[in-house]
Amino acid sequence: MGGFNSPLFCLLISAQLIQIASAFQFGINYGQIANNLPSPTQVVGLLQSLNVNRVKLYDADPKVLSAFSGTNIEFIIAISNENMSAMTDSTQAQAWLSQHVQPYISGTRITCITVGNEVLTGNNTSYKSSLLPAMQSLYQALTTLGLQNQVNVSTAHSLDILANSYPPSSGSFREDLGSYLQPLLNFHSQINSPFLINAYPFFAYKAHPSSISLPYVLFESNASQTDPNTNLNYDNMLYAQIDAVYAAMKAMGHTDIPVKVSETGWPSKGDEDETGATVENAAAYNGNLLKRVAMNQGTPLKPDVPLDVHVFALFNEDLKPGPTSERNYGLFYPDGTPVYNIGLQGMGTGYGSGSGTYFTSSSLQSSTSKLMISYGVGILVLVAAIFF
Repeated sequence: MGGFNSPLFCLLISAQLIQIASAFQFGINYGQIANNLPSPTQVVGLLQSLNVNRVKLYDADPKVLSAFSGTNIEFIIAISNENMSAMTDSTQAQAWLSQHVQPYISGTRITCITVGNEVLTGNNTSYKSSLLPAMQSLYQALTTLGLQNQVNVSTAHSLDILANSYPPSSGSFREDLGSYLQPLLNFHSQINSPFLINAYPFFAYKAHPSSISLPYVLFESNASQTDPNTNLNYDNMLYAQIDAVYAAMKAMGHTDIPVKVSETGWPSKGDEDETGATVENAAAYNGNLLKRVAMNQGTPLKPDVPLDVHVFALFNEDLKPGPTSERNYGLFYPDGTPVYNIGLQGMGTGYGSGSGTYFTSSSLQSSTSKLMISYGVGILVLVAAIFF
């Protein structure tokens, strides 16, 4: 073949790496609670440079859905908590789909609609009561349109729905939410839709920094923890959280519903009492997480089910209320420059001279000893030496 330096060798290796990369499922949350964000058209270019193939919105912004037409990027769109009660009416559910889905779905891959966000852990009992009827009504409206196999229906939950999460095999749902969760799980099972969780190991670490290992929550080398009931070994908190949800669902009679992570991330800045909210930790958490995703890794309980995550978030959002951390989860500043580099091979983390540089698949042809494909902002995901 002419040796490692031949154009043919580089072409073949590049093709194989690109094929491997096509299976890399990297989703991201695209929030817009800010007054300084780039246009949706600019965001298209940014996400394509990163090879992000899945995006989650918190609404059904027509400008975003139009801008992403023809990109083949999958979208989760949302109905807000405030609009849930209206969706319990079949006529209004049909009208919502006619306005927010039908005009775009031929060009933009809308694959899921979330009904509300963290509804069951809120204080509004009306929202809780409307959640399942709204999901059922929306699903029926999709069925009427023949879209039920193309677009599924779900809702995202805070992990506060759990009464117990440790050890993972003892995971259980809060007793006061059982009357909502049991029929909801039955519905998920009936329509084959995923159970979505917003999982943040950062919150656990922030609350108990003296008793929770930072390497354990950052996917770094640590002593790990063994579940005494299953003897399964956990080297990070996120996997333990996911498996605790599986255990809680099993306790309610369901082993047939996949758990997907609709939000997870780490803030790069926080208030004085927000221990661990630093650039270094944010880069470590997201970088190590994406490395696990690139490996198609599953949890100890579900090793053959690859992680399915949407990282929070694409941009820092300057108008979000709450502590400083809420405005600093973004991988990017609004001007499109990275908050930090996520280095999986040969890249440092934090701010540096490489900040703002996008590495794309064209770099495959310029290196022979470390052929790699990288996903912008220093997200160096796959190294040829691992596979060849």
